[in-house]
Amino acid sequence: MGKLKIKTEDTVVVISGKDKGKTGRVVSVDPARERVVVEGVNIVKRHQRPVPGRPNLEVGVIEREGAIHVSNVALADPRDGKPTRVGFRRTEQGTRLRVAKRSGSEID
Repeated sequence: MGKLKIKTEDTVVVISGKDKGKTGRVVSVDPARERVVVEGVNIVKRHQRPVPGRPNLEVGVIEREGAIHVSNVALADPRDGKPTRVGFRRTEQGTRLRVAKRSGSEID
């Protein structure tokens, strides 16, 4: 377990599994479990019963995104949207900058 190269708000492409080929925005990242939640990908159903004292809680069969392993997603290249690996480059000031290996373009 180390640092992940994919962060919240990144656009990623699913490269493996039932949602292969789908693109979405990363909603949350769990570095300890090496999992990410991607918007509109890996939709799972959860059955939620009413809870006393929580009247605003959504009840019934709820569909939401499930977490998927970080190895099953790849960052989308900012230039053409295809999957790419992530590299790093140092600026003149010494800060690290994420770079798409496919095109060499910077990732914000």
